Amino acid sequence: MGLLTAKLLTIFIFLCCLQLKLEAQKLKTFNKEYPSFDETFFNIFEVEKPATISNAALQVTPDSASSDFNLYNNSGRILLKQPFKLWDGDISNNKSRVASFNSSFLVNIYRPKNETAAEGLAFLISPDLEKPLNSQGQYLGLTNATTDGNATNKVIAVELDTFKQTFDPDDNHIGIDIHSIRSVKYESLSSHGIELAPIGARFYNVWVQYDGIKKILDVYIAEQAEKNGSTPPRPNNPILTYNLDLKNHVNQESYFGFSASTGSNYQLNCVLRWNLTVEYFPDKKHPWLKVVLGVGVPVVVLLLLGAAYLGYIYHRRRIDRSQSNILGALKSLPGTPQEYKFKALKKATNNFDEKNKLGQGGYGVVYRGFLVAEDKDIAVKWFSRESIKGEDDFLAELTIINRLRHKHLVKLLGWCHKNGKLLLVYEYMPNGSLDMHLFSGPDKQPLSWHVRYKIVQGVASALHYLHNEYEQRVVHRDLKASNIMLDSKFNARLGDFGLARALDNERTSYAEAEGVLGTMGYIAPECFHTGKATSQSDVYAFGAVLLEVVCGQRPGIKVNGFQFFVDWVWYLHRDGRILEAVDQRLGDDYVAEEAKKLLLLGLACSHPIASERPKTQTIVQIISGSAPAPEVPPFKPAFVWPSMMPMDIDSSVMDTTSITTSNFNSGWSLDYQSRETPSYADHPNSLV
Repeated sequence: MGLLTAKLLTIFIFLCCLQLKLEAQKLKTFNKEYPSFDETFFNIFEVEKPATISNAALQVTPDSASSDFNLYNNSGRILLKQPFKLWDGDISNNKSRVASFNSSFLVNIYRPKNETAAEGLAFLISPDLEKPLNSQGQYLGLTNATTDGNATNKVIAVELDTFKQTFDPDDNHIGIDIHSIRSVKYESLSSHGIELAPIGARFYNVWVQYDGIKKILDVYIAEQAEKNGSTPPRPNNPILTYNLDLKNHVNQESYFGFSASTGSNYQLNCVLRWNLTVEYFPDKKHPWLKVVLGVGVPVVVLLLLGAAYLGYIYHRRRIDRSQSNILGALKSLPGTPQEYKFKALKKATNNFDEKNKLGQGGYGVVYRGFLVAEDKDIAVKWFSRESIKGEDDFLAELTIINRLRHKHLVKLLGWCHKNGKLLLVYEYMPNGSLDMHLFSGPDKQPLSWHVRYKIVQGVASALHYLHNEYEQRVVHRDLKASNIMLDSKFNARLGDFGLARALDNERTSYAEAEGVLGTMGYIAPECFHTGKATSQSDVYAFGAVLLEVVCGQRPGIKVNGFQFFVDWVWYLHRDGRILEAVDQRLGDDYVAEEAKKLLLLGLACSHPIASERPKTQTIVQIISGSAPAPEVPPFKPAFVWPSMMPMDIDSSVMDTTSITTSNFNSGWSLDYQSRETPSYADHPNSLV
C-alpha cells in the first residue's frame, strides 16, 4: 500500500507540471460534408478565377470558354476560406503534436472532345489563398517556373496527373508533391485498372488521410459506378504511403482545397463531393484560466485516483470470480475443444499484427495466424468487450459451434480466455470469402459456373443441417456472402455464428432485446415487425445469396430504377427474360437450365410472406435435381402483415420493433441495427 501511495503522489506531481502544456495542446475538430455545390459556396470558398462553381460542382478549371478566359493554358484554385492551426508551440520541438486530417472527394476528370487530356488536378495544403502567377500547364496551379522546388512555397499536394512531362512516369498517375510538381513518390494507375481521364465520364473517390501522431500520409482511390451513386468502401490498402512531418513543410496556419491546370490541351477538372475532417489547435485561452485548470484539475484527479484504486480492487475481485465461472463453463462443454494459451496465439499472429488482420465486424476482429508446433494455419477471432454482452455471447457462439459437425461449416479448433480476453480459434480458409470472389473486380477471373453451383449446394446442405438435422434447431441470423468461407478446393463453409442461437424445444423463433440484428438486404421483412429470427428468415437470406451467386450483384444494389435487386429479377421473370440476370462476366459459360432453376429458387426464397418460402429440405432437393424448380408467380406478391397464413413464429411473444413510413418505392423503410461498421468492416476473409 505504501508503494501505491508513492506512485499516486508521483502521478499527482506529474499532472500538476503537465496540465498547462496539455491544455495548450487540446485539439478541436472541424468536420464538414459537402455533397454538392451551388452559388452559396462562394461565401465559404476562395475561388481563384478562372475556377468557378457551377453545375453542382467545383470547376477548378473553367468548364466553358468566355470573353474573360479560354479553356487552354489556365490554372485555378478553390480553397476553404478557414485556416487551420496544425501544430502548437515551436517548430523545433520534435515531440510536439501535429494535427491529423481526413479528406475524401469525388472527382470527374473529363475530356469533352475526346482529345488528349491535360494537365491535372490536385488536393493541396496551402500557406495562403493566392494562386501563383503563370502556374498553368505542368505546374497544376501549385508553383511556377521561378518558384518550383523552393521550400518557401510551403505547399503539399496530392496530384492526379493526366499529362506526361519528362520527369513523370506516364500520363496516368497519382503523386505526392512537396513544394514542387516533381513528386517525391508516385504510382502509375494503369496497372490498377484506373484511368483518370478516359474517353467518356468516369468518377473516382480519393481519400487523403494524415496521421499526426505516426506522421504518415496515406492516399486511396476507388472508382464509383455512378455520379449520384453511393460512395464505395475505401480500399483496404493505400495506393500511396509516405512518411511526412507536416510542420517541416507547411505553415503552422494553412488552408485546404484544390488546384488544377490545363495546357496546350485541356480537360474539365470537377470536384463533385468533398468531406473534410481536420484536427486543429484553437487560440490559446486566458492565462488565469490555465492557472485555475493547472491547479484544480490535478487535485480532482488525485481524488479520482484514490477512488479508482478502490474500484480497481473491487473490479479485480469480480474478474477473478468471472474468470473462474467462465473457465468452469468452458471446461464442462461436451467434447471440450482445445484450450490455447494466449501467449501461443499472440506468437502465432505476430502479436496480433495489423498486417494479419483478416476482418473486423460487430463482435470483434479476426487475425490470421500460424502455429509452428502444429504446422497449421488458423484464424483467431478476438471478441471485443465493447461489442458483446459480457461473456454470454462468447459462450453462446462457442457452445453452439462446438457441438455442430458438418463438412460445410467452419470448424472450431479451440478457445482462449485470459484476464477478460475472449478468443476463438478456427480452421483457416485459404480462399477467403465468397463475397471476395463475387466482387473482386474486372481484372480477376470470375468464379466458374461449376464452382458457383457447388458453393450454393454446400450452403443449402449446411442450412438444412442447422434447421433440421442437429439436435436443436439453430437459426444463423447473419447468412450472407461475406460469411460463407471457401476452403482450398472452393468448398463452401458457413461461418460466423456470433448471432446464431439454438432454440429450445418447441420454440421456433428467437427475439433479441435490442431489436433486429443482421445486414440490410438479407433481413426478411417480417423481422422488422416481430423482432424475431426464424428458420424462414434464414431462408430469405439464403435467397439473397442465391441471387448474388448467379447474378454477381449485391442484394441492396439499385438496377434500372428498381430499389432492390430482387425486384429487377422478378421483373425479368415476369417478362420471360430471367436468364438476362445471370452474371455477364460468365458470358455463355453456364448451364441455362441450372441457372434458371437457381434464379427461380432465389425468388421463391425471397417471397415476402414467410410461410410461402420453401423449407430447407425442398431447397436441397431442388438444387440436387431430385425435385423440380419451384412455381414462382409472375408478379412479386405484396408484403402483408399480419400474415393471413400461419407463420413459423412463436405466438406467445409478439413484441414488435418500430418502423417508419416514407414514400420510398416500396412504401416503407425500416429501422434496423446492422453489424456492419462504416469503416473497414466485413473484410472478405472475415469470420466475424
